[in-house]
Amino acid sequence: MSHKSSADAGKARAPGPTYQEVVLNDASPPPAPFLEYSYEFTGDQDIPYSNYTSADFATAEFQKMWPKVWQMACREEHIPEAGDYQVYDIGHLSAIVTRTSSGEIKAFFNACMHRGTALKPPASSGSCNEFRCPFHGWRYSLEGELIELPEAWDFPHVDSDSHRLRELQVDTWAGFIFINFDSNAGSLKEYLGVLPAHLDEFGIDDRYIETHLCKRLPVNWKAAEEAFMEAYHVKETHAGGREFSEPITTYDVFGDNVNRFIHTVGAANPRMPEPPTQQDLMQQLWGRRGPIEGECPRVPEGQTARDLYASIIQAQLGEKYDQDFSDYSTAQTLDSIEYFLFPNLFIFPGLSLPMVYRFRPDPENPDFSYFDLYFMRPKHPDKAPPDPPEPLQLDIQDSYTQAVDLGFLGAVYDQDTDNMAAQTRGFKTCAKGGQTLANYQEVRVRHVHKRVGDYVSRE
Repeated sequence: MSHKSSADAGKARAPGPTYQEVVLNDASPPPAPFLEYSYEFTGDQDIPYSNYTSADFATAEFQKMWPKVWQMACREEHIPEAGDYQVYDIGHLSAIVTRTSSGEIKAFFNACMHRGTALKPPASSGSCNEFRCPFHGWRYSLEGELIELPEAWDFPHVDSDSHRLRELQVDTWAGFIFINFDSNAGSLKEYLGVLPAHLDEFGIDDRYIETHLCKRLPVNWKAAEEAFMEAYHVKETHAGGREFSEPITTYDVFGDNVNRFIHTVGAANPRMPEPPTQQDLMQQLWGRRGPIEGECPRVPEGQTARDLYASIIQAQLGEKYDQDFSDYSTAQTLDSIEYFLFPNLFIFPGLSLPMVYRFRPDPENPDFSYFDLYFMRPKHPDKAPPDPPEPLQLDIQDSYTQAVDLGFLGAVYDQDTDNMAAQTRGFKTCAKGGQTLANYQEVRVRHVHKRVGDYVSRE
């Protein structure tokens, strides 16, 4: 195996067409942001395994990073009415996100101003007219004002203003509610960077949660999300080494907080042993992308398998959800489109893969983490969406296939979890001391570590 010179570092690409070149051959044009490139070589040093396994490093993250970043706490549909609330926990921090009597969204530190007792249990949700401390009965309005102080005669040093609930920064975008524990943090709009513009055509704010599960994972939170940041693992993990399964992918980093990949579904990979026909590609799609009734259709002369399969998926989902999805492009319909917002939010805005991921660290052990997986479908223009479902709670040994709405993806996610457990074991026995990353295909992983380092290295 030969090595390129340092002057060539980061310039290598897979043989054949780029993702952008492939989608320009689709019958329907993709959104303009799909055609952008944004890659810069940022080094090839190993990432120390201690970034994942060290309790001291995890403590630095909890102290210096998590209190400083914007993070998605819930969706607006989780708190549609006055008094509705959701508790968001990250490490040892906890916030109550609520809708006030006037309809405004506020977030409060989940602690009574008397002796610090948590007002609501971890990860809880519900509806109330006030927040009442279970210890001594101090009562707060939905706006955070102290409205009752039992035995007030003994607290001449306390009034409704001095002991209001302390607020967090809160803002919304695309139906997501974000919070920031740092009162001096910059705006959410600035933090989001290119994300709103890139997802403008997808109507994320006009979607509802169809499926929600929360799974405990046997790996550090960074390694958990990194498992979904590259398609390099697809051939071995998900396809048993078959060459045709390697997708054509673009990897991009946009500013401080956003990165993405998009990879093709149904395009011919130039590394396949023999060039496939469009009918070969159609047969692969028909057999591998989930149960579709009937015989695999013939691809008409002059049409591609991608375009034909996209039209079938649009019709199938249109019938299931009683909507017209024909205005989605082939790329929007089929491809795995994954945008990441640092530190822990993934948005897949495509039609057939409409997921949202959120990862959070275990507050006690850096070898574990928590994964929220949502399926978010477009709302019907004339029908009210269902209420958000209660999350299905899965422990490490529980299979994703328990969530029947995941379809064929349930088994895929199980394969990823097996890798995570093996990776955690390997972190602690590998003699090399750190992981070696691909310059292009794993640039998003390096981006995460750079941003974590930006926070934990601050004095």
